[in-house]
Parts: sequence; structure tokens; C-alpha cells
Amino acid sequence: MKFFNSGIHFQSVLKKYFSFKNETSSLDPLAEFLEAAKESDFTDVLNFFKENPETSENFKHYISRVFDGRPFNLSLTEANILSENAFFPELKKRILNKILPPVVNEKTVWYLIDNVSLRPKKDLSYLHNLPENEINEFFEIVGISDFILKSKVKNELIFSMNILSWRVTGAAMEVEVVRMAPEYRNFDNPFLALQNELEDLAEEFKANPEIQLHSKDSRYKQIKIYIQQCQDFVNIAFKNSSKYGISGKINQSLLKIRQQLQRIFEIVQLLVIDSEEDVLIKSKQLIFNVLSYKSHKNNISELINDSTRLISHLITNHTAETGSHYITSTKKEYMTMFYKASGGGIIVGALCVLKMLYGYVPGSDFSHAFLYSMNYAMGFVMIYLMGFTLATKQPAMTAATMTKILSEEGNNKSNYVEFAHLVSKLFRSQFIAFVGNVLLSFPIALLIIYGLDVFFSQNLAVDRSDKLLKDLDPFKSKAILHASIAGFYLFISGIISGNIGNNSVFYQIPERIAKNFSIRKVFGKKFAKGLSTYYAKNWPGIVSNFWFGVFLGATAPVGLFFGLDLDIRHITFAAGNFAIGLYGKDFSVDSYTFWISFITVFLIGFFNFLVSFSLSMFLAFRSRKLNFGQVSMIYREIFKYFTKHPLKFFLPLRSGLDKKADDLMSSTMTTKSEDH
Repeated sequence: MKFFNSGIHFQSVLKKYFSFKNETSSLDPLAEFLEAAKESDFTDVLNFFKENPETSENFKHYISRVFDGRPFNLSLTEANILSENAFFPELKKRILNKILPPVVNEKTVWYLIDNVSLRPKKDLSYLHNLPENEINEFFEIVGISDFILKSKVKNELIFSMNILSWRVTGAAMEVEVVRMAPEYRNFDNPFLALQNELEDLAEEFKANPEIQLHSKDSRYKQIKIYIQQCQDFVNIAFKNSSKYGISGKINQSLLKIRQQLQRIFEIVQLLVIDSEEDVLIKSKQLIFNVLSYKSHKNNISELINDSTRLISHLITNHTAETGSHYITSTKKEYMTMFYKASGGGIIVGALCVLKMLYGYVPGSDFSHAFLYSMNYAMGFVMIYLMGFTLATKQPAMTAATMTKILSEEGNNKSNYVEFAHLVSKLFRSQFIAFVGNVLLSFPIALLIIYGLDVFFSQNLAVDRSDKLLKDLDPFKSKAILHASIAGFYLFISGIISGNIGNNSVFYQIPERIAKNFSIRKVFGKKFAKGLSTYYAKNWPGIVSNFWFGVFLGATAPVGLFFGLDLDIRHITFAAGNFAIGLYGKDFSVDSYTFWISFITVFLIGFFNFLVSFSLSMFLAFRSRKLNFGQVSMIYREIFKYFTKHPLKFFLPLRSGLDKKADDLMSSTMTTKSEDH
């Protein structure tokens, strides 16, 4: 294809190519005309055709030749429909097609559109913006106003529907897909019924090419019913994903089935003609549909949005269930959170000292990365298994819970006050967890480093104190950036937890353990059942905490290896490091160093919370298709509630809204448990 001069007037193009009966099948005349017409007033184009009937006839003859013998079933069965049953192969394919468009048969409409339209989306938008009457006139002039009645066109449409029905039936018969909708096991399969109905229609068309559907036709009604039943199957399968889990492959398969069913419905609609007006309407709709499908065929953002929304929903669904345990309502729960956070602070205080000692061990960057990672990972797993709390692990979990509740309550403004009250309960839960972590981490780290000093008669913190205190000065270090990195890792650990939970349900791991013949034979049925329950309850938390520790421990050595100033800052560890730094200086620090370090500890906590909670909330909002335009209204209501009741954001003060909030939480979690 050559580039076109947008300044060429459409009249000169028409005179150049269509002042005579042009027998060419080249696409250049059509491409040049369309480009010139877009640069002109379309009314002028129509008037020129009306005033020059010979040119109009020649142009009509050319259009007939160009489209003659060009099948368009590929544009209906392939364009804008997933071609792969897995996300990454599909993504790779679309990226490659964008960079290097595939070679296609030159005798197809697919090739024609690709080579006539340089900007399919803009061209489609241009056509949609033209006045309806002008588009209709143009279709009549070029002789495609009755396009839909041509037997070749109807044959392409019916053939395309059959291709799609064969594919969709094969995909829906996959064992793993059928497992997602057990409700249909005792019913006649709607996919087979749809396929049979479309094959019968194809046979009738062969016998009578003039066959025409209308809205009251029993065949059309039956096809519509079967398509709806197939769509119901897909919807139930997606709904059951929270009960049975889902894999990326099954997610893609269901999306592909849904797309193909929608395409069959759109095609059969084109064949329904109730009046003469419908002929032009359906002919025009067919052309617009083909252009629309082709303009989206390699859309990467749509692929990512469609493919990841359900998976992110399932991930947040599992983290939402866990997150409910991190929101306190009563004074007793509030104090219990403090005690659990205090336990976490004790362990982190010890981890701070251990990390400092590992720093003295001679070795490569890799060996230090391994030691630091295992130090953090084992510590976090220990905190989790002992029932303690690491405060910054909460936001990634609670964000999903809050969004789940908001989505189920709806966007009614009257619910925002109750939601704001729920936010106050979340905030005070986070606050007391921070307090518990910091209050114990600081003295425990101080006590251990003092004990080592007494035992070894050596202050082991001396060499590290300058760096530890400098790292707590946001003006001398990248403390805020490093706190944000830790917040990102907290978000990732939440995703890992939700993903492990989803995979555990989808692959039925707990059930496999409980019914495993070898385990039951060696250890007994009771042990197998107990191990199954333990796995279901704890494995996602163990894995996510382990990897969170690996991320935290490996960041600094990996950054050092690549020459980057990367590290992490976590509020609980910052408090412990503050204690070690002070002890290394024998508590002889100036007031600036003390207060800037003290303030930075809580500043680090704020950014840990802000980044992890914001990213988790974004993922949860996106997964549930909530309207981001109303987020500002929610924030305003929360701020208004804070100005009226500031103490409720820090202390467990009861109010009339508590019962509603508790009911809201319990109903949400009951729904989740019933799903299982």
C-alpha cells in the first residue's frame, strides 16, 4: 500500500478511475477514494454521484468486482475473538500481529479491509458520525443497500454460525469446563441443541437459497432460546468460580465461548428481515459489524481487561475472607488485635538483630540475599502460624473486604455513611496493630542487643548504628521510596495468598489430601482429614508470608548487584533498627537525629499502608467493576465522618451504626461461606 496525499480532491480521484468502466480488481482506487472522501464534505460526495450517473454506475461496477468472490467468514469467526486458550500465547500473538501483521489470503474481505483502511477505528468512527440519510443514500448508490439478501452473503453468514457453533460445542464439552457448571449435568446440553438447529438451517438453505428468517419464525426463536441457555451455562460457570476456583486456561475458554455465542447471536439477528426497511438496516449493520470486529482484532488492553478481571475478582474474594478477621468491632477484639500485634513485634525485634548479625557474615551478595530472605521468611511464617499479626499485612487483605462489602451494598449514597463507619473500624484496627508492633519491636530489639553485649562483652551494633540511623532520615536516604517498595511487596503477597487459595480450591487439593490412599493407609483417615483442614486453612498464608520475606530480604542485595539504590523499609523493622542504632551510639545522639528517626518510623508505616492499601483497593475495585467516578463521593463521606467522630478512628467507641456494620460484615462473609 502506498501513502495517500490527503489534499487530493475526491472528484479528481473519481474522474481518474471511474470516468470509464474500470475492470481492475486493484484496491488502490478504493483506498484513494475513501481517503479523499474523508477530507471532503460527504454531502458534496453524494451530490457529485447524483449529478454524474455514469461515474456512479462505473463506481458501482468496480465495487461489485472488488467484493465478488471475496469470502468474509474469517471476519466473522476470527476477528475480535480469542484464538488461544491461554492468556500469554494470545498476548504474544496480538503483539506480534501489531508489529508484523500476518500474511492473509488476498482474495478475502479480511485482506481488503486491512489494505484499504489504514486506521480502522478512526474510519469506523467517521462512518458512525455521518448523517443516517447520507449513509443510506451512499449504500444505494454503490449497490449494497440489499447486500443482506444476496444468496452468497446469506451462505457466508450461515456458514460462519455453523463454524462458531462447532467450535463452541467442542470447547464446552471439555471436562474441566463441564465441571464448572454441574447444574447442567441432568439437562440436555444446550450447545448440542444449538449446533443441531444451525445445521438444520444450513440444510434448508441448501435446498432453498431464497430462505428468509423473520422475527416470528420458529427457527429463529429456537436459535435464540438455545443461545440464551448456552449463555446461562457460561454465566453459571463463572459464578461457580468462587466455589470451585478457576484456572487461567478455563477462564480463557469461558471468555472465548461467551464471545463466540455473542457473535452467533449478532449474525442470526442480521438474517431476520421483517420489512423492506430492514434490508437496508441489516446490510449496513453487517458492514459496520465487520469493520468493528476487524478494528478490535489485535486490541491488547481489552484482552488484558477481560482476561484478568475474573482472576483478580477471585484473588480478592479469597483475601476478602481473610481480611474480615483484621477488622475489629468491640473493645475485646481491639485489645486482642493489640496482643496479637505485640506478639508479632516481639518476633520482628528478634529478626532485626538477626539480620544485623547476618550482615557480619562474610559472603557474596547472593549469600546475603539468601540469609536475609530466610530470616524474614521464617519469621513471618512463624508470626502467621502462632496467630500473631504483622500490621502492614492487613491493608492488602482488608481492602478486598471493604470493596466486596461496598459492591454488594451498591452505590446508594445512604450506604456511604455506614461504609465510612466501617472504614473507621478498619483504621483503628490498623492503628492498634501498628502500636502493638512498634511498642514491642523497639524494646525487644534493645533487650536482645543488650543481652549480646553483656554475654560477649562487645557492642555489636557500633559498626551498624550510623547506617541504621541514616536510613531513618528521609532527607539523607530514600526511606520513603523504600517504604513504598515494601508496600508494593505487601500488595504482591496479598495477590499470592489469594491466588494460592483459588488454585487450592480449583485443583481440590484439600479433598485430594483427605482422600489420598497412601496418607490414609500410613497415618490413618483422621490424620488425613486433619492435614486436609490444616492445608486449606494455612497454606495460602504460609506461602504468601514466605514469599513476602524473600522479597524483603533479597531487594537490597539484588539492588546492590545491579548498582541500584534499592531497599525496603517496614515500620516494625524500622522501630527495631531505631533501637539498635541508638544502642550502637550508646544513646548519645543529637535531638535532630532522635526526633527525625522517631517520626520517620511512623512515616514509613504510613507509606507501607498507603501503597499496599491503594493498590489492593484498585485491584478490588477493578475486579468488581465498581464505578471509580463515585470514589470521590465515598472519600468525602469518610472525611466528613472523621471530622465528626475523630476518636472512633483510634479507639473502639461504640455507636448506633456498629450493629449495622457488624451485620454488613457477617452477611458478606456468610455469603462467602455458603459459596463453599
